[in-house]
Amino acid sequence: MLVIRKKAYSRVGLMGNPSDGYGGKTISLILKNFAADVVLYEWEDLEILGSLEDQSRFESMNDLVEDVKLHGYYGGIRLVKATIKKFAEYCERHQIAVHDRNFSIRYDSDIPRQVGLGGSSAIIVATLRCLMEFYGVSIPLEVQPSLALSVEAEELGIVAGLQDRAIQVYEGLLYMDFSEESTRDIEGFSCGRYAPLEVGKLPFVYVAYSELAGEPTEVFHNDVRERFDRGEPSVVSAMRDFARFTDEAKEALDSGDGVMFGKLMDQNFDKRKEICQLPRGQVDMIEAARSCGATAKFAGSGGAIVGTYQDADAFLAIQNCLNELGCRVIQVKT
Repeated sequence: MLVIRKKAYSRVGLMGNPSDGYGGKTISLILKNFAADVVLYEWEDLEILGSLEDQSRFESMNDLVEDVKLHGYYGGIRLVKATIKKFAEYCERHQIAVHDRNFSIRYDSDIPRQVGLGGSSAIIVATLRCLMEFYGVSIPLEVQPSLALSVEAEELGIVAGLQDRAIQVYEGLLYMDFSEESTRDIEGFSCGRYAPLEVGKLPFVYVAYSELAGEPTEVFHNDVRERFDRGEPSVVSAMRDFARFTDEAKEALDSGDGVMFGKLMDQNFDKRKEICQLPRGQVDMIEAARSCGATAKFAGSGGAIVGTYQDADAFLAIQNCLNELGCRVIQVKT
């Protein structure tokens, strides 16, 4: 029996976020410490199997409440279903004939939920990879992030940008330009310009997260979107600043200036703090990391932070500081 297994990894936004949904520029890095794993095999009916995150049976009401706090109201089944629908529509729109064999599909993920590490988009990207192989359909690489975004933005009404999907499709370290002059229409999808960067030029990178400090991405983004759409000067100006930080960070990487790269990460967070009412618990994480000499910014839109450090002793100091706040601190696997 043919069994198809595909992974998509978690990611961290190193620079420019949250400007990816606002015509900005970003740099992101794949985090291979965590992944979504999707398995598809031919079956008599089309069947979608849930994971532990999709449980509907609980030991008590308190158990249900704790599950909702950790995982939200939705597991990954809606993501898989919406991805299949969008894939089918893509094939129909482009008049791609597909066979009529059915399949069973299931997912598993160890990406921490609601901390801004790209858990939802990883499930979508891995599912899309399985579908492309099962049906023998080749979707251009630069289109795949936009198709993945349409699953959440169009099908599920979740506010999101292209950044997570682009880095999870391309992997490695990626520079992304979403400016109007760089955006292209390919196969009916709006696509940014993507340029892989050398991972080896990065300084040491750590990630810290606390599931207690997290919240769903769609909650985090809504207010900024409304203010940007209204043309609020501080928000519009901040998006331009995020794009500028990204270009300067790319130059710093190209020249091997890890110190400057880290300083720009700090500036990225400080600018975000100017325009957003940020959750106190997440700000405490940033301040604790900086008190140990590390740089720090949000890894996305949740309870995770990312930054740079100098050496093993510095990493140990970061661990000690952030462990006191109930955070897990990890060294990035790329």
